[in-house]
Amino acid sequence: MTVSLPEAFIRNIRRDIPGDADALFSVLDGTPPVSVRWNPYKTQSPAEGIPVAWCRYGRYLPERPSFTTDPLFHAGAYYVQEASSMFVEHLLRSTTEPEGARILDLCAAPGGKATLYSTLAGGDGIVIANEVIRSRALILADNIRKWGIGNTMVTNNDPAHFAGLGEWFDAVAVDAPCSGEGMFRKSPEARGEWSEANVRLCAARQRRIVSDAWAALRPGGVLIYSTCTFNRTEDEENVRWIAEELGGEDAGAMVPPDWGIEEREAGGVRCFRLWPHRIAGEGFFAAAIRKGGQRGRPLRPKPRKTLLAEASRSETAELSRWVGQPDLMRFARIGDSLYGYYATPFADIRSAAEYLNTLHSGICMGQMFGGRLKPDHSLAMFHDLARSAAAETPLSSDEALHYLRREDFAPQAEAAEGMNLMTFEGYALGWAKRIGNRFNNLYPKSQMILNK
Repeated sequence: MTVSLPEAFIRNIRRDIPGDADALFSVLDGTPPVSVRWNPYKTQSPAEGIPVAWCRYGRYLPERPSFTTDPLFHAGAYYVQEASSMFVEHLLRSTTEPEGARILDLCAAPGGKATLYSTLAGGDGIVIANEVIRSRALILADNIRKWGIGNTMVTNNDPAHFAGLGEWFDAVAVDAPCSGEGMFRKSPEARGEWSEANVRLCAARQRRIVSDAWAALRPGGVLIYSTCTFNRTEDEENVRWIAEELGGEDAGAMVPPDWGIEEREAGGVRCFRLWPHRIAGEGFFAAAIRKGGQRGRPLRPKPRKTLLAEASRSETAELSRWVGQPDLMRFARIGDSLYGYYATPFADIRSAAEYLNTLHSGICMGQMFGGRLKPDHSLAMFHDLARSAAAETPLSSDEALHYLRREDFAPQAEAAEGMNLMTFEGYALGWAKRIGNRFNNLYPKSQMILNK
């Protein structure tokens, strides 16, 4: 069923881009392009397809395959992400040094940009991916585990809570909840829910979120403000407000003319519009805004609770054999479970995790029984899992789908007694335990394929 474009939206677009309005309306009734972003931590071979100009890991696909039934998708080899939203990589790379940075993704679910920031930050950096709605935060955590880099925390906090961290972050990304005009091609529901009153409501909410984010950004740090909408109220007018009320400055991002991205200005800050009739992607707006002032010594937040306890020497010895580079890791206990963290940002992660409402951090290694580790699914997804730690059982495509549906299965390949890592084309999918002639499928229920 086709839902017509709202009349007020049509009027606003004709006023804003009178020469291009009809071209935009025509594209919004067409078929959106398909794009993915491959995971360089898990594969050295880029995904097939046409490169996305502003994202080194992005690729356009000629058609939409069945991602749900592709085992490589479930292995975290790539993420299905809309190409326009990948533009934040260019903004971050061109205005700051993301590797080793503290990055806050304040409105992170379901995880497209958060996994991209995780890739850019690397093992010396930390990404805090926050989602205020708990059900969405749990989905975000699943996607972060699947991506498997191990440098990301998932939190479930109101944006106002981050002000308590002080000016702690090198970069803060606010992909603000918006009226969704840029999604009119993909989502008929977005057309039906749109109203001018909702535009005003979204704009006011975005300013509140940005105010909280600004308090957590260090002087000299960069705010990446973005929406998936076209109207000036949520876009340029909010950037102007950030410049005038918060003192934001242009961060210096620029784009080549051949990318087809429109550059505008608001309050002295460059703003970038990705129009779906000009580029291969959905509607997207973004600006990179620098916080002025002198950079002081970052403060470590005072913990509200004690959460992480150092792993014992014997636990560390057992955990070390499960990772490829144990010298780069630190291990800690949270309740009955043991976790692995990169050593460089460990103190920062510990401070933040004990201050915020943390749902996931680092790599959940598993639980210890009789001095031996029972590995967690998160460890199977970790890019630096030591493949010598457990037996591997390669699966065919059909076997992999049975496994991912949590069905009973009997691999044709010979499997060792006990814990086995299920793999497909060399990519880890998760654990199964062989007990005699029976396999206990340990794939997580929250991530299982439901369709047949």
